[in-house]
Amino acid sequence: MSSITTSALDTAARRPVARTCDDLALLTLAVAGLVASFTFRDYGLGWDDYTHAEYADLLLRMYGSGFRDTAALSFANLYMYGGGFDMAAALLHKIIPLELFETRRLLGAVVGLIGLAVTWRLARRVGGPLAGLAALLLLVLCPTFYGHMFMNPKDAPFAVAMAILMLGLVRLADEYPSPSPRTVLIVGLGAGLSVGSRILGGLALIYALAGFVPLLLEEIHNGGARQAAHRFAHVLYVLLPGLILGYLVMGLIWPWSIMEPGHPFQALTYFSHFFEKPWKEMFDGALVSVPDMPWSYLPTLFALQLPEVLLALTIAAVIGSFMSLSRKDVPARRKTVLLMLTLAATLPLVIAMVKRPALYNGIRHFIFVIPPMTVLGGLAFAWLMNWLKDNRRSWQPAAVAVFAFGLLLPLAEMIRLHPYQYTHFNHIAGTVRAADDLFMLDYWGLALKQASDGLREQLVERQEFPPRGRKWKVAVCGPQRPAQVALGPDFTIGWDSNAADFAMTLGEFYCKGLTAPVMVEIKRDDVVFARVYDIRGRSISGLLAIPPP
Repeated sequence: MSSITTSALDTAARRPVARTCDDLALLTLAVAGLVASFTFRDYGLGWDDYTHAEYADLLLRMYGSGFRDTAALSFANLYMYGGGFDMAAALLHKIIPLELFETRRLLGAVVGLIGLAVTWRLARRVGGPLAGLAALLLLVLCPTFYGHMFMNPKDAPFAVAMAILMLGLVRLADEYPSPSPRTVLIVGLGAGLSVGSRILGGLALIYALAGFVPLLLEEIHNGGARQAAHRFAHVLYVLLPGLILGYLVMGLIWPWSIMEPGHPFQALTYFSHFFEKPWKEMFDGALVSVPDMPWSYLPTLFALQLPEVLLALTIAAVIGSFMSLSRKDVPARRKTVLLMLTLAATLPLVIAMVKRPALYNGIRHFIFVIPPMTVLGGLAFAWLMNWLKDNRRSWQPAAVAVFAFGLLLPLAEMIRLHPYQYTHFNHIAGTVRAADDLFMLDYWGLALKQASDGLREQLVERQEFPPRGRKWKVAVCGPQRPAQVALGPDFTIGWDSNAADFAMTLGEFYCKGLTAPVMVEIKRDDVVFARVYDIRGRSISGLLAIPPP
């Protein structure tokens, strides 16, 4: 890992190769942006979307009232999260001709594209143009990250904010002990956005403290402890304007955090214990209460949901990074950068495996580790190509072919699953077809959008109208408010199936399969994501297959 650089290329060929990699990276970003611009409307609402939109309204009302209306500071438990994304979406909705939730999908795509660009620049800075291109391809073709960036208002923006902060920390290591104003700005902005989105952003402090140990030890060895301490204190002084900026940004997007000094620590304590009435989710074929998920929950799902090529390259990079710590020929700055990236990709998972908090909804709370994973994967691929250039040059085309094939596998699944990329399971798991009986897929209920569209189309095609004096009644097994938004004003929804005309159910374990005519069926890879039944004139006792929590 110590020689991850394009210096292995011939001097005459270096610039053309670098330029080609950069051009391909820009082309990748452009294609991703073009695809997102045509498809963002396809993504439905999740369980949390409506509540987040309400939180945004309360925050804007608070700012607009000069802090006289403080309902946002006690709204559900969202006041313990930042509302930056939600406020930005609400403000953007006021100036563009899109519906609110379409605006949220569009902004999610924009934030995700920023994350792609930052990850590319981060990997390029650490490992050169080839590493940057490889990392970008690994991230844009990671179905979990790509799917979440459209519709996850907390975890996806947080992942992007953490990537920005990691870019700042890497620049800080490169420029130590005299960081440039741009680096100070990036560190401050990244810290404010990260902690202001989720209190877990404080993990970056651990990455930095542990990661800078090799560099500080070299400083002590070369100049003594006093000089090393003086240089470290100078860096903190130079960073002070950035940290002030970060605090202001945090306060702007998470106002509750600065109302009292102890509020961030209160949020940390609150989220360290499960705060809701426990329910059960499907894991490895068994129904498990979310506070009792086994330590293997995260490693199992990461192994089964991330693309195989990303898994292989990340594991190789993590091993190489730790091995580099004991090598004397690896510069201390290099060790610091690699150690920070490795901790960013692995430490949150290790902590969760040891502490065993309540775990649910797959790996969505941990997608912030995916960008550093792709950076490590890009570094590993660049190192491999440089090693082959020096030792087995004729094998380079084969390595590129294997890498390309590894990228084509998730690409094919992303196309097949659209717009449910976030439900992806890799070929190790047997894809969603095999995973359907063992794990939850569409836990956020996005398929209700396509099911709603299908129901409206069926009624128009059949020229059917609701009974005189009332609207169509739809019993929904899944998120209620998203279903109401997707269906529109001509429908009323609820859980009661006795008086309903239609039943709309997700294809998850907690929804019954009904013995009634199927009007709409949403399937991907032969897996049912949602159905709409015609239950007029039928006695349906309920839609839940298990008792509610």
